[in-house]
Amino acid sequence: MKSLKQKFTAELIGTMFLVIAAISSTILTKEVLGGDLVLTVFINALAVTLVLFALIECLAPVSGAHFNPAVTLTLSRTGEMTRKEAPYYIAAQFTGGLMGVVITHMMFYDTNPVVLTLSENTMTAGQCFAEFVGTFILVGVIYGCVRGKSSHTGLSIAFVVGGMLLSTASTMFANPAVTLARMFTYAICGIAPLSGLVFIAMEVTGALLAMVVFAHVLYPKRMTDGICEPGYCPPSLIKIE
Repeated sequence: MKSLKQKFTAELIGTMFLVIAAISSTILTKEVLGGDLVLTVFINALAVTLVLFALIECLAPVSGAHFNPAVTLTLSRTGEMTRKEAPYYIAAQFTGGLMGVVITHMMFYDTNPVVLTLSENTMTAGQCFAEFVGTFILVGVIYGCVRGKSSHTGLSIAFVVGGMLLSTASTMFANPAVTLARMFTYAICGIAPLSGLVFIAMEVTGALLAMVVFAHVLYPKRMTDGICEPGYCPPSLIKIE
């Protein structure tokens, strides 16, 4: 049994490096190497996919590797984690996200001597809706993998994040902690504070709807042990809540 201190540390480190990957890949590609927007988006998606997979594989045995307040909120409401730990997870995630943006800016201080700044990148209604869509499918995949006892959860989550980065109008933040961190960067992936608050509202809404659809409609039963294809499991592997 891992201690709360260990879980808090894992969530802080995981979210911190997720933010580093999300922001630094755009600064390196766009600001340092002079790449165009298309290349920047592709490199960003690739970097986040690779780093997120590694972080999940490394830290999931400690904390479950949420790295996302919207994920923690929903999982705590459906019994995948204890509710009393959720506030500590969320605090670690927001703290780690802010640390990540500071560390990123320090790495590229020679290129742009800024530690923290407010982004001016405002978002459209379509991009805000894209956050709802992206967070919905992210949380849905998590529930499907967890309750379906997938043996490829880390890979599935990393792939859906990378894929939706390339598929959504917002390039899929899908994470309130990441959204808050991006409010304080000069990078192309930044977001203005007001737009960021709307993004966070859409992310939470998408996560809660995914919780209803996937945890209460598609997967109302939890498998206690074993791994099998969802819908093809013998009764011995299913526990009715």
